[in-house]
Amino acid sequence: MCYHYVVMNRSPRNKTINTEVAEGREYLKRCLRQDDIPADAAEIRDSLICADAFSACKLIPEACAELMIVDPPYNLNKDFNSGSFTKMEESRYEAYTRDWLDATSHILKENGTIYVCCDWESSLIIGRVLNEYYTVRNRITWQREKGRGARSNWKNSMEDIWFATRGDDYVFNIDDVKLRRKVIAPYRESGVPKDWKETSDGKFRDTHPSNFWDDITVPFWSMAENTAHPAQKPEKLIAKLVLASSNEGDVVFDPFAGSGTTCVTSKKLNRHYIGIEIDERYCIWAQQRIQMAESDRTIQGYEDGVFWERNTGK
Repeated sequence: MCYHYVVMNRSPRNKTINTEVAEGREYLKRCLRQDDIPADAAEIRDSLICADAFSACKLIPEACAELMIVDPPYNLNKDFNSGSFTKMEESRYEAYTRDWLDATSHILKENGTIYVCCDWESSLIIGRVLNEYYTVRNRITWQREKGRGARSNWKNSMEDIWFATRGDDYVFNIDDVKLRRKVIAPYRESGVPKDWKETSDGKFRDTHPSNFWDDITVPFWSMAENTAHPAQKPEKLIAKLVLASSNEGDVVFDPFAGSGTTCVTSKKLNRHYIGIEIDERYCIWAQQRIQMAESDRTIQGYEDGVFWERNTGK
């Protein structure tokens, strides 16, 4: 059964998940609590744990995940459902970053990969600290498409994702994350298309992805993946990380699961997941989305094994 919180004057097309705890307790029962965390790595797969990440991580089995995707609170004043995050001095946020890195470092396998999401300001701190624990390979910058205007500064519409690995032996499936772009000036060699293909939908080239992503759509009210979480990441964004840096059957770990995007996307792409989220209401939304993924594996902007440019597709 699927529960949805009813908002007055809400458009029939509004798919935003905003369930209250009182209405979603059946979903909450599907979550593990800290005292329920199994010691066996196989038994913890495909679990969402409703608990504090710093405490629960201590109980997660060692070397049980091939990929870790971390979306920690940015160093901003931000209200969440059951609490808020207050901006810290740089030294305190650096210590906070070390704390969660210490808490999670045992979970990643020797050939594992970690991605860390951040904004431009926290990126300066996280990138530096992350390099003390792992080998930093790159920094991805993606265009959020949204953002508030400012009178005395540039509008914030970009975020970063740091890409790092535990060692030199790591997974990177480049062919699984190519971007299909429209060909504006098709070039032929001896009458044959060079590096592009002609389809019934037009002329396209599958290109190697760069570390700047401008093809991401932030979830909005008419998208099935949308929730009322104030910092939700798009499934398409996480899908790129999952496909590039894990294989089917691998385990993806997310210590700050929020509304469950990493867990849901991993499930859709035939990976196992382990997520931790302290807020009960966000856990309910995540479980609703996990249930929806049982019958709907689509990811907006990703079709037939290809990522499409924003606002294009089959």
